[in-house]
Amino acid sequence: MFSTRVFFKAVSSLAALALVSCQMPAPQVAQPQAGYGGPFMLGVDVLASRGFDLLRGKRVGLITNHTSLTARGERTRTVFQQALGANFTALYAPEHGIDGNIGAGIHVSTRRDSVTGLTVYSLYGPTRKPTPAMLAPIDVLVFDLQDIGCRSYTYISTMIVAMEAAAENGKQFVVLDRPNPLGGWRVEGPPLEAKWKSFVGQVPVPYVHGMTAGEIAMMACSRGWVSRVPRLDVVKMQGWQRGMTWQDTGLRWHPTSPNIPHSISPFYYVTTGILGGAAAVDIGIGTEEPFGYAGGSGVNPNALLAYCQRLNTPGVTFSPYSKNGFGGVRIHMSPRNTTDLTALDVLLLAEINRLSGGKVVSRMSGSKLNLFNKVYGSESLYSDLRRGVPATSIIARWQGWNQSFRSQRQRFLLYP
Repeated sequence: MFSTRVFFKAVSSLAALALVSCQMPAPQVAQPQAGYGGPFMLGVDVLASRGFDLLRGKRVGLITNHTSLTARGERTRTVFQQALGANFTALYAPEHGIDGNIGAGIHVSTRRDSVTGLTVYSLYGPTRKPTPAMLAPIDVLVFDLQDIGCRSYTYISTMIVAMEAAAENGKQFVVLDRPNPLGGWRVEGPPLEAKWKSFVGQVPVPYVHGMTAGEIAMMACSRGWVSRVPRLDVVKMQGWQRGMTWQDTGLRWHPTSPNIPHSISPFYYVTTGILGGAAAVDIGIGTEEPFGYAGGSGVNPNALLAYCQRLNTPGVTFSPYSKNGFGGVRIHMSPRNTTDLTALDVLLLAEINRLSGGKVVSRMSGSKLNLFNKVYGSESLYSDLRRGVPATSIIARWQGWNQSFRSQRQRFLLYP
């Protein structure tokens, strides 16, 4: 039995503010006109304040869903159609579909959008990368999705393969930037090994990277994470800072997918997302707080609670629960918590595996184990837990790499 003290360490250096492109010379940052939208503005609002200058006279396609809204709550695709008219020619939908109501891992169909009348090409079906035929109606492809800041969430993967397709087909690519709900300082978790690159891990960033979509797009171009580099423009937000929680933006939260219903949900996703890929576990899917539970089949909830209470988890508390043969803890946290949540995920997994007599890990096989390794970024976690390597030793291996990544990402950061 052991206890651990894993702390989230904030980076104190400030980020560069200029809009950067993957081409030289770099384009000018899109600055808002005075008096538009208040002190906080999303990338889409900044673009609107400039009269959609990056898109004028071009045929435009939009990667979009129900989270693609202006600060005033208007759909990005509606605003685009009003501003661009017949030049707004195509829509593209990621996992969960354009309305965000399709379950995880379920294919999305190409269909006609009831709001705009445009074709919505599926980027989560037979292909996840736009084909030349899908891109034929456009000159510029715009990305405007609300990500949650975790590597295994597929919206960034959609962006990366779409960037490659845009480059291969001679299309401009524009990212309308949005906040990272986990904030901009949190960097946690294991690296992604090249062998395990997949749609739940498309770029070699930590499990929690602390970057916005626009920042990742620029880093991907510079670091060779895309097979071909498009002409890229990132439209910055106004007023976002790396230490902000979602509540600080004043924006309403719209569930990014069925199991991310609340603005706090991305924090829970990080805390139990890896655990949830194991066997005979419960993370609360189907409850009012998906990812807010950590339990296992036959686990004594009081034993797991006692373990969790010995951990140092600032801003995170636990309570016992038992249902349907599963026992464990409910997790309660503040968005201001300073706990290393990815480390907590692995600690919970290791202890639940121990309390279950090893069933959690030993019963994984085939496609389940393959997906588990893809999410984690390597097969090392599975191997280490099978061999009885302490979770604290597993976590310790990340720390040097995380620090190196903080340095590597620095020149791509757009916000202080």
